[in-house]
Amino acid sequence: MTTPVVPPVSVARRIETRALLIWLACAAAIWGFFNIASEVMEGDADIVDQQLLLMLRQPSDLSDPIGPRWVEEAMRDITALGGFTFLTIATIVAVLLFSFHGKRRQAWILTGTVLAAQVSSEVLKTFYDRPRPTLVPHGSFVYTQSFPSGHSALSAAVFLTLATLIASVEKRPSSKILIYVLAVLVTVGVGFSRVYLGVHWPSDVLAGWSLGATWAFGAWIVLEWMRSRDVSRERG
Repeated sequence: MTTPVVPPVSVARRIETRALLIWLACAAAIWGFFNIASEVMEGDADIVDQQLLLMLRQPSDLSDPIGPRWVEEAMRDITALGGFTFLTIATIVAVLLFSFHGKRRQAWILTGTVLAAQVSSEVLKTFYDRPRPTLVPHGSFVYTQSFPSGHSALSAAVFLTLATLIASVEKRPSSKILIYVLAVLVTVGVGFSRVYLGVHWPSDVLAGWSLGATWAFGAWIVLEWMRSRDVSRERG
């Protein structure tokens, strides 16, 4: 039994619908970032930030995060997944693999997204110039401003974009779902670890996720636009 061929028109409409939803998600991420930034600059996020940070510390000793020692060590391992060194290596390896397999489109999209996320994170840190938390001792070395969280922004941009690009060449729906779930879990884990280690306020992490997601959605939009262009050429 032969598989019915999907008409190019139906494929084009499906791509256009998906692209519209991604545009809306991207707009929501941008709105989320600036809304959080406004709350932070006005001081409205301070009380919630402090309460959430203290919830992750022993009341009798603020230098001691909740949980056994191995949890704290595990958090340091997880936070390293959002560090500059690891993400740079992961990006280079992914770009090379895409290139070796003839997926140059995916390689260029990933490169552009990561660079944009890195530059925007550094610029926004300088612009907002928010100090790091001093409410509790830091569990990891830090040397830049606090808002937005660079680890959260870059992990979201890299892992979510990488998941989208891998899913674009993966045929099995179950594999696509697994890829996205892993990307989200790692991104959430990195952000949580930054608060757990006391080096970021929760609002820093939320803003970082919003920033990284914005670039990831932007990469998805570019990918969908290229797909739509390919379909138009086939129809022409």
